[in-house]
Amino acid sequence: MNKSLAHKAALAAMQAAVHCLLGQTHDPTDPAVKAAQSHLSWPKSPQFQPLKLLFDRIDLGKNNGRNHYWPIQTIEATANNCPPIPYPVGQKPNNLETCLKHIRQEITLNPEDWDNLPLLTLIVEKYGSFISITDNDTAFTDLARSTAALTAALADNPQNENVTLIGGDLSGIQKFIYTISSDGALKSLRARSFYLELVTEEVVQQLLTALNLPRTSIIYAGGGNLYVLAPDRPQLTEIIEQVQQKFNNWLFQEFQGKVFLALADHGIKVSDLTTNELGKVWKEIPQKLAIQKQQKFNDTLDDLLAIKDSFNPPCEVCHRDDTQNLKPLSIDSETLACPTCRTMYKVGDYLFDVETIVRSTQEKKDVNIFPLVFKFEGQTVYYYPSLSEKLITQEIDSVLLVNSWDIKRYQFKKYKNPVSLFLGQYGQESEEKPKTTMQAQEFAEKAEGIPRVGYLRMDVDNLGKIFAQGLGEYCNLPRLAGLSRMMTYFFKVYLNSLAKNRAANTVGFEKLTEEDKRLNLLFIYAGGDDLFIVGAWDEVVAFGFDVYQSFRAYTGKNPDITLSGGVSLATAKFPLYQAASESGDMEEQAKGNGRDSFGLFGQAFKWDEWLGDSKIIAKLSVSEDETLEKYLNGAKPPLFGIFPLVKKLNELNAENKLSRAFVRNLLDTARLQDLKIQDIERKNIQHDRIEDVRYYLHLPKIAYTISRLPHELDERLSQSLKNPYNAPYFRAIATWLECLNRQSRKED
Repeated sequence: MNKSLAHKAALAAMQAAVHCLLGQTHDPTDPAVKAAQSHLSWPKSPQFQPLKLLFDRIDLGKNNGRNHYWPIQTIEATANNCPPIPYPVGQKPNNLETCLKHIRQEITLNPEDWDNLPLLTLIVEKYGSFISITDNDTAFTDLARSTAALTAALADNPQNENVTLIGGDLSGIQKFIYTISSDGALKSLRARSFYLELVTEEVVQQLLTALNLPRTSIIYAGGGNLYVLAPDRPQLTEIIEQVQQKFNNWLFQEFQGKVFLALADHGIKVSDLTTNELGKVWKEIPQKLAIQKQQKFNDTLDDLLAIKDSFNPPCEVCHRDDTQNLKPLSIDSETLACPTCRTMYKVGDYLFDVETIVRSTQEKKDVNIFPLVFKFEGQTVYYYPSLSEKLITQEIDSVLLVNSWDIKRYQFKKYKNPVSLFLGQYGQESEEKPKTTMQAQEFAEKAEGIPRVGYLRMDVDNLGKIFAQGLGEYCNLPRLAGLSRMMTYFFKVYLNSLAKNRAANTVGFEKLTEEDKRLNLLFIYAGGDDLFIVGAWDEVVAFGFDVYQSFRAYTGKNPDITLSGGVSLATAKFPLYQAASESGDMEEQAKGNGRDSFGLFGQAFKWDEWLGDSKIIAKLSVSEDETLEKYLNGAKPPLFGIFPLVKKLNELNAENKLSRAFVRNLLDTARLQDLKIQDIERKNIQHDRIEDVRYYLHLPKIAYTISRLPHELDERLSQSLKNPYNAPYFRAIATWLECLNRQSRKED
């Protein structure tokens, strides 16, 4: 296929979309555009309407038919590239005409702008993400981009009945990112995460170039995963394999076999792009990729064994031992590191609030920016973060614009090859070294109470099922593209907003702290459907709850779309790879608690148990205990759950109304119950005996503890502590209080 043919076809499709957005009559002449519009049910006389929440369509067995709308709005180009988080509402918006009038007044295009595909794509996304012209839960931008993708796939044969869906998975990311330990580890870790984002970007770039396709052919790309819609034509699989081999040859040499690129294609009928057959293909591609990952580098086994048998001194950062080129990590460091780790450390200095990244096939001479370099056979590609504009060669350099919604930056007079790149990149600036992010010791010093660093990992539960099965009979290409886009927005765009502008974005849910200061956090990775965040331990915990509540509100509180997460605490000098592993273990513990859970202080509970939503009481196993029900006589505690009790008890502690002995006794009570339960389980005593211990054993000890307090406890608090519904949470409550109020040496 001629490159210009696919690009011209996609451009014509996006031109038609912008004309539609402007309310202008426009009948495309390109037969591929007409064919794509017909297949995707583009209306003859488009009429815009409010957009219903696509997340309401997801049904994995718990959805109870919620009905939400997105507020009609545009995505604003804010000064800090952090548009406010949109939250769905229960009422149908009535400001459609006013918003359309505003949109049409704001869009002003020069003649050359109509030939700028990246600009037109941005305009449709910026102004068409919260309105629809077809199915009322399909955003206009998702319909337009899907049409452009299908148009490019049909460009050389509009009558073709088949297309190809390509899927990709960059595996081994966690091994590459997390297994490091050295001075300046957080800076290096963030650079590694950033590096892998660019590897995904480069895979997409090389794949599109090899297939002569425009960027509108990307259905999804991020987090090491990608989906591209391609034409059905001979040698397609061979071309894909060539791209894959090119990358894996480089990945093998660069990362000692830790990172592997799997690429797979699957043919699909054009007519099935609007049926559940697409969901089946979406599910089958990961299965193909999984097979490849099980057999990765099988054609380079001898080389892999040679690496395993090497006896060189290991890099003191990543522990690889296949290189003799070890040098100090930096001028001020005695740590001996391999070339890759030295590069990561240097690049980490340029990643604070990066706004542009230049991709060039030519090395930039005499610049003070250290590039990330991809050395393929016969080709070298350089990525320069935050390069000065005057050093950009417009004709040959691509400029990745990070989280930018500013139309002016996409016009040809600014850059000839603009590319939109979303990146979760929030970081608090170091007070010791301006223009760089805080490091572990600073986070520990900023923490309230015990000086510890917190490590947070979270991801969406059952994401594969959500995409493959969640839409059921409503599955089609625009909706799948919409789900991908909205997930990407949340983790790569809106989380930045939540951290930078907490007061404006924590709307309609309870915050763990009332302060709205800039949070002492560092995003190591946020994208796709998961995150890894480091910071002052108390703020990391609070942000975890912010993320959960924000995500639940953002998805219309659909019970089939939930998050699980975990936090570990460590001293500033604790090996980072171990801290990351421990937070991963806490996340897995939360997953093992039936998902929709959070792991902290070695325990996992449902989010509602942490937050204190008494509605969950009806779902707890204790409700099946008739003895307990009789004892309680239906009485719920005035204060239920972990955080409400921590908050109240911490307030008393601040007023010197709570002794350390109380916290110790609370912790002793929890330990006594845990030991008793372990003894019962070891002796195989019947289950209801365990429930007796879990919910009753605390009563005498708690009553004694309360009676010994120097100040009389508030009656509501006293009742809540004595209530058996709160008994399982004593260890978490006591540990939280201990951490908040314990002062220790800077390095404990």
